[in-house]
Amino acid sequence: MNTQDQHGRGRTGPRPRRARLLAATGAAALVLASGLATPAASAAPQARAAQGAQAQAAAKAQKDDKSGGKVLTVAVAQSVDSLSPFLAVKLVSTSINRLMYEYLTNYDPKDAHAIPGLATKWEASPDKLTWTYTIRNTKWSDGQPVTAEDAAWTFNKMMTDEGAATANGSFVGNFEKVTAPSPTQLVIKLKKPQATMTALDVPIVPKHVWEKVTDFSKFNNDKSFPIVGDGPFVLTDYKADSYVRLKANKDFWRGAPKFDELVFRYYKDQDAAVAALRKGEVSFVAGSPSLTPAQAASLKSDKNIHVNEGPGRRFYALATNPGAQAKNGTKFGDGDPSLLDERVRHALFMAVDRKAIVDKVFQGHAVEGQGYIPPRFSTYFWKPSSGQELAYDPAKAGQLLDEAGYKKNSDGKRVGKDGKPLNYRVLCHATDPNDKAVGKYLQEWWAKLGIGITLDCLDNVTDPWLAGKYDLAFDGWSVNPDPDFVLSIHTCDARPQTPKDTGATDNFICDKAYDDLYAKQLAEYDPAKRADLVKQMESRLYDLGYMNVMAYPNAVEAYRTDQIKSITTMPSSAGNIYGQDGYWSWWSAVPADSGDSSDGSSSTGVVIGIVAGVVVLVGLAVLFTVRRRATAEDRE
Repeated sequence: MNTQDQHGRGRTGPRPRRARLLAATGAAALVLASGLATPAASAAPQARAAQGAQAQAAAKAQKDDKSGGKVLTVAVAQSVDSLSPFLAVKLVSTSINRLMYEYLTNYDPKDAHAIPGLATKWEASPDKLTWTYTIRNTKWSDGQPVTAEDAAWTFNKMMTDEGAATANGSFVGNFEKVTAPSPTQLVIKLKKPQATMTALDVPIVPKHVWEKVTDFSKFNNDKSFPIVGDGPFVLTDYKADSYVRLKANKDFWRGAPKFDELVFRYYKDQDAAVAALRKGEVSFVAGSPSLTPAQAASLKSDKNIHVNEGPGRRFYALATNPGAQAKNGTKFGDGDPSLLDERVRHALFMAVDRKAIVDKVFQGHAVEGQGYIPPRFSTYFWKPSSGQELAYDPAKAGQLLDEAGYKKNSDGKRVGKDGKPLNYRVLCHATDPNDKAVGKYLQEWWAKLGIGITLDCLDNVTDPWLAGKYDLAFDGWSVNPDPDFVLSIHTCDARPQTPKDTGATDNFICDKAYDDLYAKQLAEYDPAKRADLVKQMESRLYDLGYMNVMAYPNAVEAYRTDQIKSITTMPSSAGNIYGQDGYWSWWSAVPADSGDSSDGSSSTGVVIGIVAGVVVLVGLAVLFTVRRRATAEDRE
């Protein structure tokens, strides 16, 4: 729910093993955090206690810090799943990867077109089956040169090691051979054309460090610091479920960041994070991943705090369990069999008032959901025709349930042929106020249909989701400029090989017609033709009724204007700060007391905190329990 996010998934980018980005959400994931129509602006007593403990921890960290440099502190609502770029899927983790390692290409912050990254240029053969990249002359943070061999080794390891393919393996599934004829030349030969060759969202790692790893499925890259990288920041310290600390890479080829250190501090309670912003303990708050309308409104009255809001790159959805099944044909989980009937799925979604969700839950800080890709990505944005749309129509929903054989009994309950009333378990994130708020509306709307629901709100949704032990679940992903990843997670091949494994699948969807369209769009280089194929995929996914996109939440964030002079949003004209497709925000940030002037690409939409030192969070529980099977990732 990433990415991709991403990246968000968000994480972003395809892979054969995946996790869920839905903290919201995060990317994966991950949506505006809001209350019901009347959300509380103040923290609960336990939240206030947590705020006090965090304030004490912040004071201690500031006292203990000896660096004397400028520290940018970012409050985040996700804990890190892994610091290994081969395993990380959560939005916070993939965002940190972007700061640690260069990718072959990057995305321009103005309009997200492909620009040089580790590769200074690239060209394809006439048949588009051979791609040659020229690798930049730069160094790893330990002084060793970065070469094409590092990139070739990274891709080859993903092609040959199932554990290394966990997070991004789908990118290399079509690779036939990867070589490095010289230190500055990388050559990738494909089995068939692949349209994502300028959007390979894969962190390139140093071979001389990573070739020592014996088990990529278990190595989390969190025991030895500093971690060798070539990005704008070098990771120097980490404490699980607490903080990640990075220092500026003074030798970064684009130029060194203007902040000496960057700290991501984890808050399970969003009110506590907002309180820390007011006190100056942090300078940026992203939310879960966004601020609630009440929080945003309350912060706007502070003269030293600016609230940034822009079109989001996420969608917020409700997903059904289509019957969990592995690629070897083994069925598992306990999803309600009634959901295998398309009429039932359509009926449920026709009883969801999307406009009410936008107005009452997001309070206008979102756009009503339609297709799978948010309107921010206009090239691929799709919406159903009037005759195709599953519009809010409770009466029609009732008719569909009658046709499917689920009629009301004398008590007004929908029952099946076995006489048992329909009662669905809805998996939700305990940390996301949106899930709970929308869940209450679902209870009301579906009760009128004669259907009961039980909200199963957990800190860790990973285990039941991987096991297929849910009926419906709140879902969400950060979408990349190239939509391949969020499309790939619904292919048959994304499912786990066996029930004991973890696949790249979002919720076990497998449809041959969808798979055929996916293969066609991946091989189509003509932008207009590919966009049309992507829209056909969205249409097919919509008609199947397994995914109900309810809203596209705005990115709502806040920062202290007395600590930050300028920072780049993405898009730079009006966009988000946290969870970008790139490292532009944190790399470009200028401290408020700096003499540097911002350039034209900067905007007033980012927040940076000058809090000295890393703060160890006190009294906070783990947001998501990390769980891995042999070659598994965890979902969020």
